[in-house]
Amino acid sequence: MQGQLFYLKYDGALSERHELDFYDAAQALIGFQRSLALTAHLVLNGEIIVQAPSLKNAKILVKPPSPGSWEIAAVIAAGIWAAGSLGKENVFGHLIYSAYDYVVKASLGFHVDFSKSLGQQYEELKRVNQIPILTEAKLDGLVEKCDNAITVMHRPIVASKTALKAEVIKFNKSGSRRVGEVLNSNTFEFINKTERSKNIIRVIGRVSSYNINSFKGRIFVPAEGRPIPFELSDSSRSSNDVRLITNSLASNAIERIRGAGEVAVDVYENRSSSDVLKGYYIIRVSGLIIDDEL
Repeated sequence: MQGQLFYLKYDGALSERHELDFYDAAQALIGFQRSLALTAHLVLNGEIIVQAPSLKNAKILVKPPSPGSWEIAAVIAAGIWAAGSLGKENVFGHLIYSAYDYVVKASLGFHVDFSKSLGQQYEELKRVNQIPILTEAKLDGLVEKCDNAITVMHRPIVASKTALKAEVIKFNKSGSRRVGEVLNSNTFEFINKTERSKNIIRVIGRVSSYNINSFKGRIFVPAEGRPIPFELSDSSRSSNDVRLITNSLASNAIERIRGAGEVAVDVYENRSSSDVLKGYYIIRVSGLIIDDEL
């Protein structure tokens, strides 16, 4: 069956002899399948699911391991929406690659510019019918749901240490390219461990995405040079606090070039064990900074 072909490949240690710890390999493959299924469902149906078996309009098929290596191939075979024309199949291929690349990179703490990746693709593909439009907030929600799946894909590296690194590779007729970043012990430390600061600091930035259901989003902080994930604490979920957050998001969306919509928030920092900033836990939304030129 035709479809989008992704390989999960492990290198180093026992994997060089084409061996991995059985349990760790099994858990890693479950994470691989889950992250692919949730991503495919969002691209095809425009909604986030919690259980991989709930995937609609596609199947995730597994192919035999390649001889002489430790890698496993998964095929995303899409039906209904992506079936019927080469054009739609190509569109699905581009979108699933970009969405999965976003998920893996964001989960591992690497910055992805949504407007230059998926956002731009959707602008160019508006002429294609029945394409669910994905927002940055939905992609960030998908990242949250895939965090554990990406974490367990590290098991052969950090538990049994039967591999040193792993990567996901997408294959097509024109060749191959890596999806996301290389998985290793450093990326595991980032995704698996979080330490919250003891001191509160004030941060000024522009909200770039926000999920009204989870109270989570991302805020672009000029001092950090990238959007930082955040979560509103119980004490900062009042209607006024949420209004300030959504007003920042709206202003930022309308005046993205000028960078309007700055908001001041008091936060605890969430950092990895290697002291990399992972996100903010917002305890107070102090207010929206008004641009006098508006």
